[in-house]
This record gives sequence, structure tokens and C-alpha cells, in this order.
Amino acid sequence: MTARILVVDDIPANVKLLEARLLAEYFDVLTATNGPDALETCENGKVDVVLLDVMMPGMDGFEVCRRLKADPATSHIPVVMVTALDQVTDRVRGLEAGADDFLTKPVNDLQLMTRVKSLVRLKMLTDELRLRASTTRNIGIEELLARGAVSTAERAMVLLVDENTSSSERIARMLRGSVDLTVMADPQAAFFEAAEKAYECVIVSSRFADYDPLRLCSQIRSFDHTRFIPIILLADQGEEERIIRGLDLGINDYLTRPIDPQELVARLRTQVKRKRYNDHLRSSVTQTIEMAVTDPLTGLHNRRYLDSHLETLFDRAVARRRPLSVMITDIDRFKSINDTYGHDAGDKVLKEFAARLRKNVRGIDLSCRFGGEEFVVVMPDTDGAIAEKVAERIRAEIASRPFTIGGDGRTVNVTVSAGVSTLLRPRDTVAEMMKRADVALYEAKSLGRNRVVAKAA
Repeated sequence: MTARILVVDDIPANVKLLEARLLAEYFDVLTATNGPDALETCENGKVDVVLLDVMMPGMDGFEVCRRLKADPATSHIPVVMVTALDQVTDRVRGLEAGADDFLTKPVNDLQLMTRVKSLVRLKMLTDELRLRASTTRNIGIEELLARGAVSTAERAMVLLVDENTSSSERIARMLRGSVDLTVMADPQAAFFEAAEKAYECVIVSSRFADYDPLRLCSQIRSFDHTRFIPIILLADQGEEERIIRGLDLGINDYLTRPIDPQELVARLRTQVKRKRYNDHLRSSVTQTIEMAVTDPLTGLHNRRYLDSHLETLFDRAVARRRPLSVMITDIDRFKSINDTYGHDAGDKVLKEFAARLRKNVRGIDLSCRFGGEEFVVVMPDTDGAIAEKVAERIRAEIASRPFTIGGDGRTVNVTVSAGVSTLLRPRDTVAEMMKRADVALYEAKSLGRNRVVAKAA
């Protein structure tokens, strides 16, 4: 696993020690000896994880972490506090400053590497989501994130899986008032519960008499509906091997008993915030992809989607030797509607036309706004004769009743002309099929409008 790790410590010997350990695992290592230099490196370079000392002169690690997490350009970089401080209050303070993890000196090599590798995987996922979000919308990523700022004000739904009643009751008391907690003793039932409901974190206890809790963690991580739910493992002292294996399997965090209530709440808050951040990015990616292929006025697919998907439908029809037909429609004298009643009225006509069009085509048909007042319907498994009947049905539906264009009940009569073509073998192409439909549409216009022409099919 290749990644760039920034080590920040004002003591050169500490920097050299961590640098040597990371280089041995083939990480690319950057170093800084103070807070301002660390901030500058993160702002100007590609950093995947920051290992940050707390006790530094001038600007301490807590302040460095706060500034990194407050800047949208660096807030997604995982930060691990590495310090000689071993008080629970110090760990909680670091987590509340935004740190993703907290390691106490002297750092155990295996814990260090598994923590770093786990956070690198998280950073790679976040980077991919940020890249998709920024490239699928013509705005800066900072603006995107600012518009959907992640909030932890809403209480999170959390699932605790623990068959030990006294242990689960103790955890429930710690989290009372902080989260909406569901407690389950049966791991398999808990897996189905997690798959069916919108939990934002699953806490798994290691205390099972006849069950390996890592099997549940593996199931959660491998199932599509649960793979992005954070998992926190509650382990006992001496279970380092289980913890390390769990981190390799994809658990996000762990605590060892005895569990401090403040640390549990702080670590849980960190996981929920991170999940909401990535959920927001995924939602933005999905939304912007939909926006990229959807006409905002009519809700139909746009020409960009038609250009790509028609090729797929055409190739499938050719390969399967199935019919394929195309209809191009044009609203008659649409310019006069805009000129007479205004563009608001024209928009209402376009939206109503799209709604009537949807009602008269099948779910497998592809309906698109081609541009202006032109629309295209692609009909898989439909020969020319049937396509002509569909076009005639749509023409009749449009002409059958007036379109409402104003709040005062004003209406306007609308008609459409349509041209139909169908796939001709053996050497037809998408361009030629669309050209024939366009020629047929032109003929329908020339013959007086409000008609369907399919003889060019």
C-alpha cells in the first residue's frame, strides 16, 4: 500500500524513528518540526495521513489539528495524534479537535501500521469520492462541501452487538442521551438488523462465548447495504491480535476495556461525522450524475444521455437481431407560443408535453428532450409499423385537449409532428437511422404539421 505520510514532531529523534518504521513499510514520508510547516505541507502537497505530535512549542498539536479540520481543503486528511500523554482527557481532547486516532508513545509497531493502513484506505475512498464530486459538477469542491456541511447535531442511530447483559447495559448507560441505541445479543440477527435499517455505526463486543465477533465484522463489511457503516470493536486487554486482525478486516476503530465514557462518545462522534461526510459526497456524486444526464425543465433524459445510450441500444438490437425504432417529435409553431404568451407559457407547454409523452410510452423506451421543442423516443423491440402507431397515439394525445399555460386558466391548443425510422440491416448505423427520422419529421412539417410520417423508415 503506497501513501504519503506526514510526520510532525519537534524532536528530531522521534521524527527519524517514525520515518524509519514507515519507510520500512514502503510509505513515502514527509516531515515537519512545527505546526506552521505542517499546515503549509498539507495545503501544498498530497498528504494521505498526518502523524502529529501534541507537545510542540508555539502551536501545539491540538491547534494544528483544529486548523486542518477547519479548512475544507485539508479537512478530509486523517490525523493521528502521537504523544507521550496517556490521560483519557488528553485523548478525548484530541478527538474533539478532530483527530481520527490517538496513539501513545512508545508506539507499538503493529498498532501503528494497522492504524495507518486503515486510515490510508479511508483517505483513498474519500479522495475518489471528492474527485468524482468535483468533476461531475462545474463548481469547486469547497463550495460543494460548504453547501452540504456535515452536522453531528442530529442523534445517530447506533447498533450495539453484545451477548453479555451487564456489559451492554453499561455501554447503554454511557451512551444514554447521545445516540439512539439498539442493543442485540444475537450476531446473525444483528447483521440482518444492520442491513435493513439506516444505522450510522455498529459497536461489536469481543465477548461472545461461542462466536467469533470478527465474522460479524467481515459480513458487515462485505455486504453492499452495510459496507460503509463504521464498526467499532470493544476488546479486552490482551486481545491485540484480534484487534490487529479486525483492523485488517476493515473495522474503523476500537477501544479496550475498561472503557472510558468520554472516549467512547468522542470516538463514536468521530465515526458518525466521517460517515455523514462520505455519505454526503456519495449523494453529491449521484445527484450530479443525474443532473448531467437529465433535462432540468422536463425531467426527461437529455441529449448527452441519448447520444451515449442510443449506441448501446442499437448495438444490442444488432447483436440480438431484434427490431429497434426511433421517433423524433417537434411541437408545431412553438416559437409563436413563446412570442404570444411568453417564455413561462412555453415552459409550461414543454413540461406538460413531457408528462403526456411519458404516459404513452413503455418503461423500457428511452424518452429524451433532444433540444428546444424537439423530443426523441427510442423504442427497443419495436418494428416500424408498431412505432408508427405509437407516434400516432402520442400525436392524438397532444391534440386531444388544450394545454394550460397560466394560473388564470388560460389554455392553448398544441399539436406535434413526428418522424419515425427503424433499424435496417445489414449495414445501418445510428447516424443514418436518426437521419431518416429527421427527414420524415421534415416531411411531416412540410405536409401541414400535426401528422406522423414513417414512410422514410
